[in-house]
Amino acid sequence: MSGPGAGAEEQGKPPPDLRLVGPALVVWTTTAVVLGAGPGAVLRVVAGVVAAVCGVVLLLWSGRRSRGRQLAGLLLSVGAAALAATLATADLHRGPLPGLARRQAVVEARLTVTRDPREGAGGGAAPYVVVRATVDEVEGMSVRTPVTVLAEGAEAGRWLALLPSTRLAVSGRLRPVEGGDVAVLLVVRGPPQVVTGPDTVQRAAGALRAGLRSAARPLEPDPRALLPGLVVGDTSAVPPDLDEAFKATDLAHITAVSGANLSIVLVLLVGAAARARTVERGGLAARVGLPLRVTAGGGAALTVGFVILCRPDPSVLRAAGTGLIMLLALATGRRAAPLAALAGATLLLMLVDPWLALSYGFALSAMATAGLLTLGPRWAEALTRRGWPGWAAEALACAAAAQVLCGPLLVVKAARVSLVAIPCNLLAEAAVAPATLLGFAALAAAPVSMAVAEFLAWLASFPTDWIIALARFAADLPGAEVAWPGGWGGAVLLAAVSCAAVACLPVLRHPAVAVLLALSLLAVLLRPAPLTRLVTGWPPDHWRVVMCSVGQGDAEVVSAGSGSALVIDAGPDPHAVDRCLRSLGVVRIPLLLLTHDHADHVEGLPGVLHDRQVGAIETTPSQDPPAEWARIRRWAGQARVPLLTAAPGESRGLGELHWQVLWPDGPLDSAVRGPNNASVALLVTAPGLRMAFLGDLEPPAQSRLMEHL
Repeated sequence: MSGPGAGAEEQGKPPPDLRLVGPALVVWTTTAVVLGAGPGAVLRVVAGVVAAVCGVVLLLWSGRRSRGRQLAGLLLSVGAAALAATLATADLHRGPLPGLARRQAVVEARLTVTRDPREGAGGGAAPYVVVRATVDEVEGMSVRTPVTVLAEGAEAGRWLALLPSTRLAVSGRLRPVEGGDVAVLLVVRGPPQVVTGPDTVQRAAGALRAGLRSAARPLEPDPRALLPGLVVGDTSAVPPDLDEAFKATDLAHITAVSGANLSIVLVLLVGAAARARTVERGGLAARVGLPLRVTAGGGAALTVGFVILCRPDPSVLRAAGTGLIMLLALATGRRAAPLAALAGATLLLMLVDPWLALSYGFALSAMATAGLLTLGPRWAEALTRRGWPGWAAEALACAAAAQVLCGPLLVVKAARVSLVAIPCNLLAEAAVAPATLLGFAALAAAPVSMAVAEFLAWLASFPTDWIIALARFAADLPGAEVAWPGGWGGAVLLAAVSCAAVACLPVLRHPAVAVLLALSLLAVLLRPAPLTRLVTGWPPDHWRVVMCSVGQGDAEVVSAGSGSALVIDAGPDPHAVDRCLRSLGVVRIPLLLLTHDHADHVEGLPGVLHDRQVGAIETTPSQDPPAEWARIRRWAGQARVPLLTAAPGESRGLGELHWQVLWPDGPLDSAVRGPNNASVALLVTAPGLRMAFLGDLEPPAQSRLMEHL
């Protein structure tokens, strides 16, 4: 159980119990290696298990020293982890489904939903719904095989209403998958055919989650979307731009329900873990006079309910496992050992569900908690010795410790480093507890009185609004993120840099050094244009045309005077195009031309619209793919920017800058159909400049265009 009080180190406190740390790390590593080895390594794994067991037996028989027992425990952990991981991979290849998938057979099956459905769409494709399930019966044969169901078509949206434990009858085509914790992909079209509805527990949990969403409905769009995420991890309504802001500031963990949320609830019931067995213990249980064992039992029931309500995601399981072990220690009168509880929970969870060893969310949750329990107290004590108030020292130390240990993992996935993560987490922390508690109160009140629930959700919207405003403001800082090498090489490099930075912290005792470092960090975050130009030479004086670096996609900027530009396409990434325009000092865009509606040209549109005056958005007449066109229309409507259609021969100008539409020259025939050939081709002219922007026109359309010039 991590959270307030869990990491406080008191004078005379016994050293941390590290006996389970080694076995937990060994089990984690062994499980990850075995799962990554694939089915072809089964014989080697079995041989390793046999060798490990033999080694354990020999060590226990021949040696009585503590070191021998520790080594025996490590070897036994290796054997248990290898065996559990091997059995987990074998489950994916057992039964008829893998063979049917290789033939891409169409099957009739009965299955049980195991996770909440989620909606997805990418690359301009039609929306689809992904559902995790277990196949119970296929072609009349009883099986138990984990699968991913991909629901496509006009009826896909009806799958979103399904709850875990619902049993379905489906007909679909099987497809093989490589890697992962499912055996096959089952592609279905049409609505779900429910055989048996969800069980009572899941129905109650679903009703509570729906009640919270209903209570939040009267709120403004951002808090309405975020409050369910803060309370129960329901981020289905969080808009992409807000999600990106949370990722840029490393605040995404707030909506990934884990230890912080569970700790808030348990501290309310049990009080701080450090005082749980003292007369000063707090919490509601102590106030009503409940004995320790009854309190621990209530905490365990609350933890199980928390997992059901918030769903058994990896971070939730980690938090619940740690909390249950701490509660068991409380009930049996043993000393609270948070680090041992974390290690024990990790070890047991890996053996029960080996796929957690490859879970990114589980790793982040475990590393953040480890930082709070190990580095956090030491750094807090060091700050306190230097005159910091206790509360400020603990808050800063915990935020920094969690970031130092999680940073390398974040780099592996995102290839960037957030420079605002620590201050953002510090400033957001004060709002998380009231938002969570008020959100849970609204959730509990919804079945009884929706009016009361809406009032509580309205109160919760104030701290929620603070978190949202903080994330958006910090993410908008020019230097909020810096690029970093990705992969494990980048992770090792960041770990080395972090260690070097920690080693150099004593120099901050000199006021001049501290002030210089603060000013340097401020300059990096704000990146004032004169300083940026002095350091990097960018942007060059009197620049005319810039091709923004937006990854796989296009975004071009043509200068139309000081602070003004014609923008052609927006690329696929709102942050990338926003950074490019900000570095150029562009604040006014008379016209944004989207040559065609593919994602790599239009998904960055929110970044172009952000904090800029945009006169109009002009698009191709094609409006294909329809899903992307709908998103363009929605974004333009939200920003209140007129949406125009390019007309053949259309000519516009701004000062000495002129542009003319060359293509399409009318309705497209069968030889040049398709979204690419519907790209708007533009001829841009200015003194000393003449350029053609052709979008993604393919050779047939290019030939037709040349004929008309």
